[in-house]
Order: sequence, then C-alpha cells, then structure tokens
Amino acid sequence: MSRPTKIVCIGLNYAKHAAEFGNPIPKEPLVFLKPPSSLVATGEAIVMPAWAGQIDYEGEIGVRIGKRAKHVPKERAWEFVDGLCAINDVTARALQKGDGQWSRAKGFDTFCPVGPVTPLAKVDRNALSVTTRVNGQVRQQSGADDMVFDIPALIAHVTRFMTLEPGDLIATGTPSGVGALQPGDVVEVEVGGVGSVSNPVVAES
Repeated sequence: MSRPTKIVCIGLNYAKHAAEFGNPIPKEPLVFLKPPSSLVATGEAIVMPAWAGQIDYEGEIGVRIGKRAKHVPKERAWEFVDGLCAINDVTARALQKGDGQWSRAKGFDTFCPVGPVTPLAKVDRNALSVTTRVNGQVRQQSGADDMVFDIPALIAHVTRFMTLEPGDLIATGTPSGVGALQPGDVVEVEVGGVGSVSNPVVAES
C-alpha cells in the first residue's frame, strides 16, 4: 500500500467509549499520531509482543485526504477527502495507561491495519457505521452519528495546526466495546457502505 506522510488519530470521539474508560468527553478533538511504519493491509498479521501486555482492537472509520489541506473550513471539508476506509487502531492498553501519552502504545509495527479505500463519490455519508468482529462475533457496533465531533469538524480542527497531504489518513475514533486480542484470533473492522479490513493475530516470535 502507498504510505501516507502521517496517520492522524482522534481519541475519545464516541461518548460511550469515553465513559467505558471513565474519561470525560473532550471539549475539542483529542489528536495523536500513529507512524506510517505501523501500517498493514487486510490479510496481513497483527503481531503481538508478549512484553507489551494486553493488546486491544479499536475499529474506526478512516478518511484519506485527496489534496493538500490547510485551514480548511468545516463546510468545505469533504472537498479534501479522497475516500473512506476501515481502520483498526490496535493499542497496547497497559502501555497506554502507564505512559500517559500514546505514541508507544499505538505505534508498534502492524498496529494500524487499513482496508481498501472506497472513493467518496460511492459512499453514503449519512449511513456510515463501524462494526468490529473477533472470530466472527460482534464486539463493537455504532453509527457515525454517535461521534462527538463529525468528520468535517475533525478535518477543520486538524488543519488549523497541521497541513494534511494527499494520502494522509485520519482515524476518526472508536465506539464502545473495545477489548483484548489473543494469538489465533481474526479481527475484522467493517465500515458500512465502505468496506472492511480483516487480520489474523499472531504472537511475536
């Protein structure tokens, strides 16, 4: 897959997910980054380092930027989107809690599975949803209308302080229901009307 210059992620962007971790709803989008080296495609393995503790799935709606974006007003935000995809923001949960900032916990190699991008013109933006399944069982399911900050608001916010380049990705936050993965699992994130990303989980050798 082509590598973006950056993967911009949004934390605590579904109210129920914030509540399940005992966090308040952010007053503005909570932004962090995953490195491009964390990317894998559908079918490629998520590798679990044993020393990192609990490894969780986080299914998300992904946005790929189509043209250089800086100081984008919310009402024009969709003009800068190339397409949408499914993203799994895999997280080493114990490291996330212990570090207090999230780069290490979310930045491991293989910790950002991304599915094929569906062009925006083929997407019903009013019917977006995210569903995560582990071994075929639904673990997360939510409509995008439960987001605290919608996709145009996220693009407007991020481009106030960071220029987005063509191919850059935004992971828009995960709904409630996150949980642990184990070696041997298969985890699938599906974005309704867009597509999915499915990956086996293996222990690091």
